[in-house]
Amino acid sequence: MISKLLKAKLNKLLQSNLNLLPQGSSILVAVSGGQDSLCLIKLLQVLQPRWQWHLAIAHCDHQWRNDSSDNADHVRQLADVWGLPFYLRTASTPPKNEAEARDWRYAMFEEIANELQYQIVATGHTRSDRAETLLYNLMRGSGADGLQSLYWQRSLGANLSLVRPLLDISRSQTLAYCHELDLPIWLDSTNESLDYQRNRIRQELIPYICEHFNPQVEQSLAQTAELLHADVIYLEQQASKTWQPEILPRINRLDLREQPQALQRRIVRQFLHHYLSQGIPFAHVDKFLRLVYAPNRTRCDRFSGGAWAEVDHPWIWLRHNS
Repeated sequence: MISKLLKAKLNKLLQSNLNLLPQGSSILVAVSGGQDSLCLIKLLQVLQPRWQWHLAIAHCDHQWRNDSSDNADHVRQLADVWGLPFYLRTASTPPKNEAEARDWRYAMFEEIANELQYQIVATGHTRSDRAETLLYNLMRGSGADGLQSLYWQRSLGANLSLVRPLLDISRSQTLAYCHELDLPIWLDSTNESLDYQRNRIRQELIPYICEHFNPQVEQSLAQTAELLHADVIYLEQQASKTWQPEILPRINRLDLREQPQALQRRIVRQFLHHYLSQGIPFAHVDKFLRLVYAPNRTRCDRFSGGAWAEVDHPWIWLRHNS
């Protein structure tokens, strides 16, 4: 039975990683009403007596569909039946795209958790989502950081963690679990629309790869993401050891030359992020690195916000008009 299998699998994961969903934690579970989130909340309920969690449900209404308020009511009714607190956030203006919707949604989860002192936000991302995210980011030209970005746990602000307990469970398994327990899945019409790139990856690309290249592609890609995460953590730690922030916004380019290229990029990205306090695209790192061997007094084009980098041998300085 799939219910026993997934219960045992999740319990084993939590026993091997006690920091994921610690005993007695207050957990805000993101529930859309779809199969993955229903599988997650029900599994957590089943394991709750063993782990003594304090569970609640959060739902975000993007106002994208005519039936979005009915969707929210559906999740609210489930929370009532299960005796769980329910929190709803409704977008005042519908997000323009998937990225904006995701940012808004996580901001709402963080807001609810902080207001009501929940320690963890749990989402129903699966192994299938992990594989799709890797392919999506690969086609956008992401490096290792983007390819491993969907991980088990990350910070979601001070004293708040985002946890994805189902990353070793496939979407087909969550569907089988819901069917076995007769859980009322809300069918979201936007999940079928090929206007969304991730849906096209899910409905067309993954099945094509499964048929013609590797029937176990989801598991293989998820394993690749896991391996890449370990590599990224190590490289970030090494970069942090190699470069330390100074009061002055400068970095020694002679020291930078001595580092492997993989570390050079990470050192520069950490340096720029520290002093510019913004997301650092690859193009910014690339034009900064061209100054490592450039003639004295060479400067690069301006970064976002107006700052630029300039060689004053042996330093590369960040400058700005003020």
